[in-house]
Amino acid sequence: MDTLLITPVDVLAVIEHVGRTELMSRIITRLDQGLARSHAEGQELSPPRGGFVRQDPLPGVTEWMPHQDIGQSITIKTVSYSPANPRKFGLPTITGTVARFDDKTGTMVALADGIVLTALRTGAASAVASRILAHPESSTVGLIGAGTQAVTQLHALSLVLPIHRALVWDLDPGHSASFERRTDFLGIDVVQSDPRTILAESDVITTATTVGVGEGPVLPDGESRPHLHVNAVGSDLIGKTELPKPLLDRALVIPDHPAQALMEGECQQLSPGRIGPGLAVLCHDPGRFQDARETLTVFDSTGFALEDHLALDALIEAAVEIGAGTQVSLEYRPADPLDPYSQHVGSAASVERVVEGH
Repeated sequence: MDTLLITPVDVLAVIEHVGRTELMSRIITRLDQGLARSHAEGQELSPPRGGFVRQDPLPGVTEWMPHQDIGQSITIKTVSYSPANPRKFGLPTITGTVARFDDKTGTMVALADGIVLTALRTGAASAVASRILAHPESSTVGLIGAGTQAVTQLHALSLVLPIHRALVWDLDPGHSASFERRTDFLGIDVVQSDPRTILAESDVITTATTVGVGEGPVLPDGESRPHLHVNAVGSDLIGKTELPKPLLDRALVIPDHPAQALMEGECQQLSPGRIGPGLAVLCHDPGRFQDARETLTVFDSTGFALEDHLALDALIEAAVEIGAGTQVSLEYRPADPLDPYSQHVGSAASVERVVEGH
């Protein structure tokens, strides 16, 4: 029972050979069907994530996100949010790994990069919500924040809506300026804009920023198209929000994970009775929300482990399909399970190599 190790090289191989659009499409489908099935079967959502807040001089968070498919598998993502990473260290803002365990034996069966997976599944979740809540003829997307998440947000939205224009704004002009290059594979007209224009002219808006706790909103309140749909992606800390409360007060607000969104999402600004049903309910009965496409709606996306679990399914499937990934022995398997010093099964040659190397 070795572990399938999916490295960054393997992820790139999947993107190259399966295709980024095919992979994103598969994850959108997995999320849509998986969330609908979980609601239909009365399954509880993944537990809210837990973690540590890292303090000054470089604040951030490191969190764990678990999901159990009882009797089958457990997925645990360890993820860090470090807003200083791109500027200070040349690293992504969000880093992490995703592990899959067998639910019968507890052994690790897969370990994969979580950086690309997180970006893909976050974009896919917005696409799932937008396909149900946004006006079906939505053609203009506004992006507040033009970092990594914005790329997969626009990519995913382009697969479910007839998008032909993107209005982009970021506090860092360099991020806005490079966004067209990073998304040229989509063939979408990218226009640098400002938040008020984005609010007024967009059919769909995504906010994906590193705004600090208590420093929002990043989107102004004001006149918008009556059918505006907003995907609020950036809230991931207590006290961190991106949207103005008056906008939320006028909107149908759909959280991905209601309990978690009340703690860390835009729903922090609302009472529990004011928020709508979770994303799983939408996926199970999308027709119930057809009239909402003509009104103001908000998807409060905090990200939860069932999404990662379903996205990992798609990544493993794609990796196996093209022969990517390596079976490695990460966990010790003693010949005598009651003797931790007994020889690891099949390890003699490995021990010999290690000794010779020293």
